[in-house]
Amino acid sequence: MKFIVAIEPGSEKTSFGVVVPDLPGCFSAGDTLDDAIENAREAIDLHCSTLIEDGLDLPLANTIAQHQTDPEFAGWIWAVVEVPVEKYLGPAEKINITLPSVLLGRIDAYTRAHGATRSGFLADAARRAMNP
Repeated sequence: MKFIVAIEPGSEKTSFGVVVPDLPGCFSAGDTLDDAIENAREAIDLHCSTLIEDGLDLPLANTIAQHQTDPEFAGWIWAVVEVPVEKYLGPAEKINITLPSVLLGRIDAYTRAHGATRSGFLADAARRAMNP
C-alpha cells in the first residue's frame, strides 16, 4: 500500500521528523532525509501490523492536497512511500462479480488514469462504504 508521509525538515542539530497523517500515532525520525523515509517505512509496517492484530481496520487515506491544508504541516516535505502491509490482511481471494459494462469501463479508465488496479479500486471503495 502507498502511504503519505509528512517530513519536518531537519538541521545540523535536529533530525528529520516524520508523521504519517493517515495513521494517527505513527511517527518516526532520521538523521538524513533518506533515513527518515526508511524509518517511516518500518514504523508504518509495525503500526499496521499492530492495528490488524488488534482487529482494527486500516484508516482510509486522504490525498496530499487534503493534508497540505493542515497548518500543522506548513513548510513540511511530502512523500509517498510503499509498504507491503497487505501481508497482514491474509491471502487474496479471487471472486467473480457482475457489473454493467459501462460501469466496468469507467472503473478501468479511472484506474488506468490513476495508476491503480481494478481490484485495489474496488477494495478501497468497499472500505470507504463501510467506514464513512
